[in-house]
Amino acid sequence: MTGMKIDEEFVPDRRIEVETDDEENEAEIHCDGEDNDDDETGSDSELIYAETNSGFITASQSQNCSIDPWPQTYRQSMDMYTMPLQSMGTLKGASELNLNLPIKRSFGPTDDQSTLHKPLITETSLDKDQVPISTLPIKFSRISALRIPSLHDLPPPVEQCSFSQSVLNAINVLCGIGLLSMPYAFKEGGWLCLLLLLLGGGISCYTGILIKLCLERYDGLQSYPDIGQAAFGFVGRICIAMVLYMELFSSCVEYLIMMNDNLSSLFPLAQLDIGGIHLDSHYLCAIISTLVILPTVWLRNLSLLSYISAAFGVVTLATVILCLLWLGVVDGIEYQPSGTALEVGNLPVAVGLIGFCYGSHSVLPNIYTSMKDPSRFPSAMLISFSIGFVLYTAVGVFGYLMFGDNIKSQFTLNMPPHYLTSKIAAWTVVVTPVTKFALTLTPIAFGIEELLPPSQQSSYAVSIIIRTALMFFTLLVALTVPYFGVVMALTGSVLMMLVSVIFPCACYLRLLRGQTTTFEITVCSLMILAGLISAIVGTYSSLSSIPG
Repeated sequence: MTGMKIDEEFVPDRRIEVETDDEENEAEIHCDGEDNDDDETGSDSELIYAETNSGFITASQSQNCSIDPWPQTYRQSMDMYTMPLQSMGTLKGASELNLNLPIKRSFGPTDDQSTLHKPLITETSLDKDQVPISTLPIKFSRISALRIPSLHDLPPPVEQCSFSQSVLNAINVLCGIGLLSMPYAFKEGGWLCLLLLLLGGGISCYTGILIKLCLERYDGLQSYPDIGQAAFGFVGRICIAMVLYMELFSSCVEYLIMMNDNLSSLFPLAQLDIGGIHLDSHYLCAIISTLVILPTVWLRNLSLLSYISAAFGVVTLATVILCLLWLGVVDGIEYQPSGTALEVGNLPVAVGLIGFCYGSHSVLPNIYTSMKDPSRFPSAMLISFSIGFVLYTAVGVFGYLMFGDNIKSQFTLNMPPHYLTSKIAAWTVVVTPVTKFALTLTPIAFGIEELLPPSQQSSYAVSIIIRTALMFFTLLVALTVPYFGVVMALTGSVLMMLVSVIFPCACYLRLLRGQTTTFEITVCSLMILAGLISAIVGTYSSLSSIPG
């Protein structure tokens, strides 16, 4: 395949038809042909990639398939997590679309000649990726220059992050609210959670590198859904996208529960009677938290908020850890060493909590594509996950020694309220969701808005309605299951195991089949099996731990 010579003109059995239909606003791929993908016989797998502003449309071996590449806005919306270090542009509404933004490969006319007279896959790309030419005809309708305008057409990422900035981005994403529950994980699983932390960090770092290898398999893969589509077709793209959106929503629920718990601990006697309805501190603080966060989710330009979130994330991490250390060393709180070496019954819950802590893989493709030198991505992963392991271990051990078996799902709730350091830690945790909630909810809102009719996609009123509905649905879930540790363990057991362990290994084995060693296949297969077992057992244990 590497020696194949491609003509400058399309051959008859590899034709592409471009049509314009004023009534259609979505790109469709119609595939007619027989399934020639047979791994056992070694026949060529047939893939064609047509680039949109969010990645690729994949035409794989299937009969009469119609593909609409949803979601198109995922990668750009997740770029907000690295935007402060990339000088990214502002978010634009549908009424501000710029359809002339540069892209890597365009099928539109260029200064020299139309790209339609060039090979669909260049010879260089074939030499690198060994992707055979498909014989399936492709039909595109309603697409200018074969580019699908996204709902919020964001500028492509600027690859200008230095190595140190990339490490900082990774640490900022990796060491989040899971830090608060680490002492609780030691209570649930015992002191041998130290080994689980080390093992989980090593596995997550390895699968992060697998994501890099998957992104490098074909030119232009830029996001997690792109990898899923390249590996398993459009169904893979949809499945991965849905899991990622569920992960983001569960994080929103965690933010609201965390803010509510700490705010109600600061004002335990707060209550309100209105219209014959009595609101205690828990419900009142939940409503207040929602109303405080709500204006931030209405924002369409989140560039300023992303700057604040990135800076405040580092400050929050340092402040909470220093307050815990100060409370134990300077304020002289009495230590309560306890616990056993291993709590077998609650071990799956601990695995879920640790899995949540290391679940940063949804942002790793954005960090990789933003680096000046992507070849140093494995080193960035090794450093960031090592620092994460050290921080998680320090907080887990120190917090469990201080509070023993009385530790709660957030160690800030155990800190004596009469100490100044306790108040600083609590208020820091309260303010954190205000800077991060909108960034987490926005990708979900973008994905929903993509499904609306084109006439409503540019409506700011519709956008506000969607975001407000998501905000209050988050409140409903947070009040229905107001258990921070349970939601975190459940998310870590199901969603993070899929995103951080199962999907990377499965996509790697699929995309690089024939190029992997027996050892790699064995390791990835064992990791997939372990991830599935942990997901099933962890889900059952987490649901069983819900009171009542």
